[in-house]
Amino acid sequence: MKLYVRAPFSDKGLDELRRMFDTVIYEPWTVTGQRYYEDEMLEYLLKEQPDALITELDRVTEKVLKGYDRLQFIGDCRGTPANIQVDACTAAGVPILCTPGRNTQAVAEMVVGLILAFYRRLLPSVQWVEDGKWVAGTTPYYLWMGNELQGKKVGFVGFGRISRVVAKILDGFDCDISFYDPFISGDQGHYHKRTLEEVFSESDIVSLHLPVLDTTRGMITEPLLRSMKKDALFVNAARSALVDCKALRSVLEEEKIGGAILDVLDSEPPTPEDASIGKLPNVLLTPHTCGATYEVTDHQSDILVDGIRKWMAGEQLETVVYNREVLKQ
Repeated sequence: MKLYVRAPFSDKGLDELRRMFDTVIYEPWTVTGQRYYEDEMLEYLLKEQPDALITELDRVTEKVLKGYDRLQFIGDCRGTPANIQVDACTAAGVPILCTPGRNTQAVAEMVVGLILAFYRRLLPSVQWVEDGKWVAGTTPYYLWMGNELQGKKVGFVGFGRISRVVAKILDGFDCDISFYDPFISGDQGHYHKRTLEEVFSESDIVSLHLPVLDTTRGMITEPLLRSMKKDALFVNAARSALVDCKALRSVLEEEKIGGAILDVLDSEPPTPEDASIGKLPNVLLTPHTCGATYEVTDHQSDILVDGIRKWMAGEQLETVVYNREVLKQ
């Protein structure tokens, strides 16, 4: 079998793949600098003629699958295959192996780190020193005084893998944790289930951890944002499409809330208009890097190699197969 790998993979993982496949072509998008859309993806599949594909960003659509029908499976280095038309894969009998939890720890640590950085005004104070403004007569102790995270009320919108790891970290700060998640029936230990409105109105920090679905797109509305405490912090390390971004900009410009931490924007790379929100003094903007650690590549490689090995051996797959009905055909 011939495998075409378009996602970053660890050396250990590649060695494992080379033991499992006759030929492994490794051309990750991080090296080529290209994300293949359906025409490019089809072109390269026809050129390389692989039996299986591992991807992360490339678009695999009905057009691709009809134009190239030799794929026995697709490995997607994502928790959910947002870049792949799942229905088309199901119709074509092509299983999708995903990597749930690959960046859970990375995102969770970064979210907590960003909250601490925002509360302690870390970035502007460092810039102040670098600009040579720490001179005789200044009082940085009072000028850059911030807030402590300990004891804050933190509300999560969505209480899946990442939220739970963030909550576990925040336990060390004695934070009062609540969450909104329609798929969870009640409190989870000392983490309290609340309505969406209660999470926004009662929390000192609101953090989003949701996929973009028809039911979640635009669910964070202006009334919810305006119901937040005046000193509350809004955190979005999930997807920009979850939020009414015009309303968010308005409440930030009007200082109706304390501020926002954003790792995602509507357009990436951003338009000048989208990027300008990062210039607001109460916004900490990062370039979609919450999940960017070297360890994530190791995690996704380990998860996918294990899933492929089990699939090739005909074993039952519970956690990595996205369209399980394919396995029943």
